[in-house]
Amino acid sequence: MTLQMTLSSPFLLSSCSSAHRLNPLLFSKRRHCPIKFSHFPFPLLTKLRFLTVAAAATEHGVFTSPENAKSFDFSSEERIYNWWESQGFFKPTFDRGSDPFVVSMPPPNVTGSLHMGHAMFVTLEDIMVRYNRMKGRPTLWLPGTDHAGIATQLVVEKMLASEGIKRTDLSRDEFTKRVWEWKEKYGGTITNQIKRLGASCDWTRERFTLDEQLSQSVIEAFIKLHEKGLIYQGSYLVNWSPNLQTAVSDLEVEYSEEPGTLYHIKYRVAGQSDFLTVATTRPETLFGDVAIAVNPKDDRYSKFIGKMAIVPMTYGRHVPIIADRHVDKDFGTGVLKISPGHDHNDYYLARKLGLPILNVMNKDGTLNEVAGLYCGLDRFEARKKLWSELEETGLAIKKEPHNLRVPRSQRGGEIIEPLVSKQWFVTMEPLAEKALRAVEKGELTIMPERFEKIYNHWLSNIKDWCISRQLWWGHRIPVCALWPFSTLGWPDVSAEDFKKFYPTTMLETGHDILFFWVARMVMMGIEFTGTVPFSYVYLHGLIRDSQGRKMSKTLGNVIDPLDTIKEFGTDALRFTISLGTAGQDLNLSTERLTANKAFTNKLWNAGKFVLQNMPSQTDVSAWEAIKNCKFDEEESVLRLPLPECWVVSELHVLIDMVTASYDKFFFGDVGREIYDFFWSDFADWYIEASKARLYQSGADSACSEAQAVLLYVFKNVLKLLHPFMPFVTEELWQALPGPKEALIVSPWPQTSLPRFPNSIKKFENFQALTRAIRNARAEYSVEPAKRISASIVASEEVMQYISNEKEVLALLSRLDLQNIHFADSPPGDANQSVHLVASEGLEAYLPLADMVNISVEAERLSKRLSKMQVEYDGLVARLNSQKFVEKAPEDVVRGVREKAAEAEEKIKLTKNRLAFLKSSILVSQ
Repeated sequence: MTLQMTLSSPFLLSSCSSAHRLNPLLFSKRRHCPIKFSHFPFPLLTKLRFLTVAAAATEHGVFTSPENAKSFDFSSEERIYNWWESQGFFKPTFDRGSDPFVVSMPPPNVTGSLHMGHAMFVTLEDIMVRYNRMKGRPTLWLPGTDHAGIATQLVVEKMLASEGIKRTDLSRDEFTKRVWEWKEKYGGTITNQIKRLGASCDWTRERFTLDEQLSQSVIEAFIKLHEKGLIYQGSYLVNWSPNLQTAVSDLEVEYSEEPGTLYHIKYRVAGQSDFLTVATTRPETLFGDVAIAVNPKDDRYSKFIGKMAIVPMTYGRHVPIIADRHVDKDFGTGVLKISPGHDHNDYYLARKLGLPILNVMNKDGTLNEVAGLYCGLDRFEARKKLWSELEETGLAIKKEPHNLRVPRSQRGGEIIEPLVSKQWFVTMEPLAEKALRAVEKGELTIMPERFEKIYNHWLSNIKDWCISRQLWWGHRIPVCALWPFSTLGWPDVSAEDFKKFYPTTMLETGHDILFFWVARMVMMGIEFTGTVPFSYVYLHGLIRDSQGRKMSKTLGNVIDPLDTIKEFGTDALRFTISLGTAGQDLNLSTERLTANKAFTNKLWNAGKFVLQNMPSQTDVSAWEAIKNCKFDEEESVLRLPLPECWVVSELHVLIDMVTASYDKFFFGDVGREIYDFFWSDFADWYIEASKARLYQSGADSACSEAQAVLLYVFKNVLKLLHPFMPFVTEELWQALPGPKEALIVSPWPQTSLPRFPNSIKKFENFQALTRAIRNARAEYSVEPAKRISASIVASEEVMQYISNEKEVLALLSRLDLQNIHFADSPPGDANQSVHLVASEGLEAYLPLADMVNISVEAERLSKRLSKMQVEYDGLVARLNSQKFVEKAPEDVVRGVREKAAEAEEKIKLTKNRLAFLKSSILVSQ
């Protein structure tokens, strides 16, 4: 009955599914963008005070200092999150006066449970939101949940079944009352789980797609579209779910490759002894055949075109044999049965040719009276019985295994049946034209750009949209507002009168993560507001397992985000899944998570080092010296010693690079750039170099400069990294000295700050020298604690800045500070030294006797060389074996060749080193 129909969730633009390939993140970012907060049908935004922290959070037990904990405690994440929320940090603030940034969350199903798809979109959206919040823009991330008509109705029906109650035992009102009770009890689960991921949504604005205000918007939208003649009712072929007893959208149908059967059946040619062989995967639909089609260029069947064929098991029903160029001559037998009531391609062909449409199936998947004696049988039972009787009558030729592309309900999992049904549709072509122009004119940007082609193709070939569902849970179609009530036996009420009960609001609810819903939202947004509903669409791929397989319960490779958070922490999970390339799938592995958990620990330990090397809180002069270091002034930065000038310059370059990448939504690049700078430049090089100032230098000014640089660089790293790893960065930020403004609302680092490429180049030479010395130590197995002497040979210019950092060089290279010599020519014992070329104009000589016992090392290398030669000879022998080369797998042979080449190179190097040692022994003798 029409009055029992509900609107599909897609009509609300709010049906969310984890199974879709691409997830669009929808937001407004453009300056002077037409998106305004007032466009949203929610309470007006209230202006907030500038966000500050009333008291030191560490004193209130929210935060833990690295000085008091070995590593970051994941259990503190919920405390930090609750503190953010309690302080109102998730709400937009207008104090810094900038254009708003708005993201609408693709609403998860109210029945949902957190999976990696949620983790992906929550992480990416939160990165955008936190970045723009720190940039000073009034930022709103709008959360909500989808009523999920099909999924929720299924869940509640199962619950009722456990009580011995069927849905049909209840009235609609009684059933929906039970659904609301279920929703109130269990509906908040997915919201709380999303919070565990760090989603900084304004939860005071959370919406549910059946909220009264949104329901009013749906009614208003439906009436407006109907008044424009864009909504109509008619009987058309739809995707039908027999178990759910409802139509489902094309986008709610998932196709899977499954083993099936191809049945070959005889169709006799009327008035002749000839017959045509039809190959079909669904023989039970032959009762709905209205024609037999062949390709006009297929010489096998051209003589039959225009004649009639007899449909088997129908008591002689005749259908025409027609020609159509779309028939694939190479599929099956090249003869196609046309069953327009049960196949989408056949349906459009029948409408084009004016063929009748026969429906042989009931709504529950049983065959109807058109099927004659098979009436009442389930479709799959009818298939078995029909084939058996075709065999008995000699009309069955053969059946053979065949892989099928099976359409299944996204929610119920059952096989979908194409079925002619009376439904409500939206005429899409006039709406699609406007949506196409929006992208063409640059009003809407789709990222990555290559997906514009999909968007354009889909809109250019769009079909009318079935918006009705035969469900009890959802938005009811307002039929009474569309026709005179008197036709229903009720007093006549106009549509205008009806609308008085439903005040006008914009059609703006949650978003589906499926790409094609984006196009529908664009169409509806333009239709009801005159502008696109968002400026950008960002598409990401699936999260797959470490082998690149789609996660599924069947494969047993599903990774639970909550379990992952317990083991690795939210920050490590977020950082891992954000490093992918936009639009590309991401393979998630334990190794990646472990590595990024180590990154979290590295941050923590760096914070601990910085804190432990700050002056005492009572040392006013030391803190004054730190405060006087100005890193936004060229002269001040240039006056810094080389390592300090280098790391500050590199930081300023990083800030510009990262900011540009954030603005372009290149989040993978952002993560990698910060990771490389922090781990390689800051932790591995500068922290180590700073120890020469902090532990060994007698100059207070050098120590203060190092302390100031450590604090400045580390604070900025935390700011840059906060959108990715919000919890550990906020914990560390709160422990650092200085004003206790929350990191989540602290200003983004300034760009275009001073940097000196020449200083960067100089320090790169310094690094090359250090690496060369370290490599030589490793090559000769010098004990880590042993300090060795060195002669540094360099040009006058290079010599000056290298010698100025003599203490740092000694510390990083483990050199004897008292025995580092600088000269412009090689030392006298150069022929008994290891000669290193670090870069152009910079060399080093390391006395061999200072590193190893030459005689002992020569003996060790001789033994090693003998062993290497034996291994090499064995590899060569295998390669010289014709039997091995011909019979072994190609990759195995290739592997042996590579090992042999590598062994040969090692032997050559070892021989050269041994010769050098022996010559040194002769010289010393």
